[in-house]
Amino acid sequence: MLLPAVLLQFIFGYLPLGGLVIAFKDYKPYDGIWGSAWAGLEHFRYMFEYPDSKQVIINTALIAGLKIIFNIVVPFAFALLLNEVRKSAFKRSVQTLVYLPYFISWVFLGGILNDILASDGIINTLLHNWFGLQPILFLGDGSWFRAVVVISDVWQQFGFGTIVYLAALAGVNPSLYEAAEVDGASRWKQTLNVTIPSLAPIVIVVATLAIGNILNAGFDQIFNLYNPLVYDKGDIIDTFVYRTGILNGQYSFGTAVGIFKSVVGFVLIVIGYRIAYKLADYKIF
Repeated sequence: MLLPAVLLQFIFGYLPLGGLVIAFKDYKPYDGIWGSAWAGLEHFRYMFEYPDSKQVIINTALIAGLKIIFNIVVPFAFALLLNEVRKSAFKRSVQTLVYLPYFISWVFLGGILNDILASDGIINTLLHNWFGLQPILFLGDGSWFRAVVVISDVWQQFGFGTIVYLAALAGVNPSLYEAAEVDGASRWKQTLNVTIPSLAPIVIVVATLAIGNILNAGFDQIFNLYNPLVYDKGDIIDTFVYRTGILNGQYSFGTAVGIFKSVVGFVLIVIGYRIAYKLADYKIF
């Protein structure tokens, strides 16, 4: 039963890794991978000398960092609030509604956001009619673009993240609440002294494991939202590789940038797991 899945993974997941050798070659499609001349570390050197590389790395780290922070804080706070709801039917309905956006593709969401946030879209129309403001280029101004990217990502992801904390809340010993109530603790005091400390280990695990994604700012989302006007603030490593490696035909350079991202991500993942093990006794196996 596992053989077809293993073969597919091997063919499409591992065999293509041999193509990474073009990062060390002056790859020409007509010469092929093995016929192209060796270039050594030339493309990696050029990567750090390329004028846009530094800004792209900064954009990636900043956007990914903001996403990580808010995708921890917002689900955590929402789970605490949802846990206080006593009507189970309402609680389940709200949980389902906030969970649904997670399954919507960014191709679809990108089109919706482009229409809503356009200069003549519903948001700018309301701002003009209610407050007399001039149209804001949400997707044409770098600072606004970053905010839109982070907020829309949190909106899509926080329902899924909430499940982790709700599962952790279900495992909190009820006797702790009973003891706190006997001592006269209010619901707020119970939250501060029982709920939040009980969730601290899972928060530490989620936060430390998220370190490995510091260079994953979300290609699907950025690609469907960005444009040349926001390249200076919104261009990330993945979209940069796509443009330079595929659209501009610089395959070796694009591969070198991709390898750099993968190596840094791997190191950060290892560090994240070590921190999670030290602080929360989290083990992979």
